[in-house]
Amino acid sequence: MLKDITLGQYFPGDTIVHRLDPRTKLICVIIYIVALFLAVNWTGYIIVIAATAAFMILSRISPKRVFSGLKPMIFIIVLTGALNVFYTKGTPVVEGWIITWEGIERAIQMILRITLLISGTFLLTYTTSPIAITDGLEMLLKPLKLIRFPVHEMTLMMSMALRFIPTLIEETDKIMSAQRARGADFETGGLVKRAKALLPILVPLFVSAFRRADELAVAMESRCYHGGEGRTRMKQLRFETRDYVTLILFVLFLAVMIMLKRMS
Repeated sequence: MLKDITLGQYFPGDTIVHRLDPRTKLICVIIYIVALFLAVNWTGYIIVIAATAAFMILSRISPKRVFSGLKPMIFIIVLTGALNVFYTKGTPVVEGWIITWEGIERAIQMILRITLLISGTFLLTYTTSPIAITDGLEMLLKPLKLIRFPVHEMTLMMSMALRFIPTLIEETDKIMSAQRARGADFETGGLVKRAKALLPILVPLFVSAFRRADELAVAMESRCYHGGEGRTRMKQLRFETRDYVTLILFVLFLAVMIMLKRMS
């Protein structure tokens, strides 16, 4: 299951989505999330699903790859759906049951919402390198420097966190394989037993994470890194025609979702 976690991974490509400015993609993801939460009926969800499918096609990211990253979240998704089934009032499916037709509809919509939310953010990291995300986010938050907000430092931390997620997952997988070779069992037993079995994994994982953090700090100091003041970029960010067209399409997408919300 650890290998299915693809958050933070970047898949290089030469599609129109890959070539978009990172600022454009960040703004589009924000609009996408707002539009998703504005969906209150099936028409809205169908429009959001169509938009997500269009971006998958344009970015040449297969649905299988996107949905494989959802496997670690299946428990949360199913639990959310189950809670909505049992705690939504309405017309009972069978007389005397607590399960209602409204609850089933609400559960399906919540499952769709969580799935689409995760899928949309995955498409951002799949098509944008961590460095590009950092540069784009720093440019978008640049006005906050007027109030002395540490924009560069914050975006740098976010970039490093995204960058090291796949590394830590790979390290965890190696540690678990080594512990299994020594006879450790992570699959059987109750919740307490499984929690205790994770201790031999967590300790070396934390040690490895702190060691990597220390090595990174030494490497940055040896390269005379002193924050964002006076820092230049090898690649300058510029909006192209495709960026303006994409932003206009997403604004129209949001406008449609707002209209559907008011009409419902």
